[in-house]
Amino acid sequence: MNPISYAILSVILISIISVIAIIPFLRKRKISEKTLLFLVSLSAGTLFGTVFLHFLPEMGNFTLTTSLSILAGILIFFIIEKIVHFRHHHHHTHKSEIEKQTHGHAYHLAPVNIIGDGLHNFIDGVIIGTSYLINIPLGIAATVGIMLHEIPQEIADFGVLLYSGMSKKKALFFNLFSALTAIIGTILGLILATRVEGFIQIIIPFAAGGFLYIAGSNLVPELHKHCGLKESLVHLFALILGMGIMVALLFVEIH
Repeated sequence: MNPISYAILSVILISIISVIAIIPFLRKRKISEKTLLFLVSLSAGTLFGTVFLHFLPEMGNFTLTTSLSILAGILIFFIIEKIVHFRHHHHHTHKSEIEKQTHGHAYHLAPVNIIGDGLHNFIDGVIIGTSYLINIPLGIAATVGIMLHEIPQEIADFGVLLYSGMSKKKALFFNLFSALTAIIGTILGLILATRVEGFIQIIIPFAAGGFLYIAGSNLVPELHKHCGLKESLVHLFALILGMGIMVALLFVEIH
């Protein structure tokens, strides 16, 4: 298969897996905290691994453009988080706050969350499409990192929509709709990468900045809120496992 086929199939796979991850929660609103935190730890490990083992080596020599692109990635993802007004992975720790909002501004929370999540997925699609054009292993690394981050994020998004007053069926529809914006992003990324000179040299460090922001500002701080020895060891194991997955993908690149 060519890189374009790989890219489109990857975002479709991510969308399908995100929906499958939500299915167990269709009959209950309570999300398993242990399961979600394990996924958060695993996601953080894969994102860090993707940046330092795959993205950075592809950048070659750092230039001012590279540095500015990394900073732009950090800023854009910070802005997206502000737009959403809710940290996706905090859903399980702020349940009472969400429930209070359902009596006031619940219907304002839902559309903002959908728009913010759709924008996030759109950017993820651009990153995946561009990564596959560089080489297949890099595209796979980006896909795995994004997919493992998307699972806990989409579960949390689903919970937010439920607590905003949506029915389960409607919440599932909008969750899938926002996930599919990644396909549009992938197609746009493929077009820009082939037609705009220097686009790849900008989008990869941009993605690195975005991944670092998500892992360092959102995911890791959440893990520090749970300080039990057993919990911490499980989180450490998942973090190392996520990095290990990215190390394993290096052998794919070598061969």
